[in-house]
Amino acid sequence: MKKKSEQKLWGGRFNSSTEDIVEQLNASIEFDQRLFHEDISGSIAHAKMLASCNIISIKECDLIVNGLQEIYEEIKNGDFNFQIDREDIHLNIEAALIDRIGSVGAKLHTARSRNDQIATDIRLFTRKECTAILQELRNLRRVLLNIAEQESQIILPGYTHLQRAQPILLSHHLQAYEAMFSRDSQRFEQTRLNANKSPLGAGALAGVTYPIDRNFVAKELGFDSIITNSIDAVADRDFILDFHSAASTTMIHLSRLAEEIIIWGSSEFNFLTFDDAFATGSSIMPQKKNPDVAELIRGKCARVIGNLVQSLTLLKSQPLAYNKDLQEDKESFFDTVDTVKICLIAMHKMLPTLGFNTENMYKAANDDFILATDFADYLSKKGIPFRDAHEAIGKLVLYCENNQLAFSDLSLEDFQKSHALFDSDILDMDIHTALSNRNVIGGTGPESVKNERDKAMSRLDLEENSHANPKN
Repeated sequence: MKKKSEQKLWGGRFNSSTEDIVEQLNASIEFDQRLFHEDISGSIAHAKMLASCNIISIKECDLIVNGLQEIYEEIKNGDFNFQIDREDIHLNIEAALIDRIGSVGAKLHTARSRNDQIATDIRLFTRKECTAILQELRNLRRVLLNIAEQESQIILPGYTHLQRAQPILLSHHLQAYEAMFSRDSQRFEQTRLNANKSPLGAGALAGVTYPIDRNFVAKELGFDSIITNSIDAVADRDFILDFHSAASTTMIHLSRLAEEIIIWGSSEFNFLTFDDAFATGSSIMPQKKNPDVAELIRGKCARVIGNLVQSLTLLKSQPLAYNKDLQEDKESFFDTVDTVKICLIAMHKMLPTLGFNTENMYKAANDDFILATDFADYLSKKGIPFRDAHEAIGKLVLYCENNQLAFSDLSLEDFQKSHALFDSDILDMDIHTALSNRNVIGGTGPESVKNERDKAMSRLDLEENSHANPKN
């Protein structure tokens, strides 16, 4: 029989130590040491609450708090020795505290379990990272709006099915992405709200027998409220699913933007050029300038979606309340946090460096038949049913294709062969007229786009002002 472990804080029930492979499988300290700030903050708040409820003395509380603060500084400075046989961040810190201040340190775990402790840590971490990602989203949105303002005169073709469809303003296109990331901000705001509830005091699953003050701890840690069902408090990881979901949607939006940057930068489109700082070369083809930053952002979308699926699968069959399976929620969560943040930062730094090829965009927007819908609308405004007008212009397009003509080659007589209601003003129709005709709410007309941009700027300013001094 193996010698009984002297290290395990839970080892009273056991006669022998665990196998080495079990130590490796069971330990999470390699990744959950990242939660040291949250774990120590939660422990300090817990110790203060125990003292306020006369469960420990003020002197004992001071010893514990001072010891925890010293450990915090050691970890922050890289001087702390994390031990795998102490399993996780909780036991590493608690054992170090006991080593430092003696048996008083063992009182810290009074009226709590690692179950409600980790639930508290991960909620605090989620709240912090939501706040950080919200700032990065605001940075990206402002960059998009600034470019939209600077390049407000650029015209390019809008696409459906990746076929040239109708002329639009580049600013209108960029503001569509700002709208997407604005919705992402709302999702992370909601995730932050969902996470900002205190589970501490729920114990292992059934609550605790001590006269604790859960509201005291919640207030100390800046939580909005407490979770009132102790089982749900330790078993709930919905807020992590919320985070993964919000992150996946954000990454999909980043991936769509990255894809368009890649396409527009290709020789076939030649709508933009890449700055050297955000491109790489080929090891064999000297002429290449590759959009690797955009491609990596597009590619990293897959891993974030994969992390969402992993978390959904992890939770799908777990009975209440806490299970060791939940140790597996952190690595994918940390990966998603890091991936989303670096992709948001990379995108917002790359966008201002893109060089737009205005002439090529304008030339593409003057596609031979890009005004077909405007010609159909012209007839419809004269009282012709739109479907009849659509058919007339469709036949006109066919006539042009068969005779290798563009709309710009047609005379008034040619137009009138398509429909008698065409008048001489049809010859004045161009992409500028088409844009001006769309000065409606949500349209690509210059006035409409500017109005919507001003509103988006105001919303963003309001958000930034409201987050300038966050409560926690």
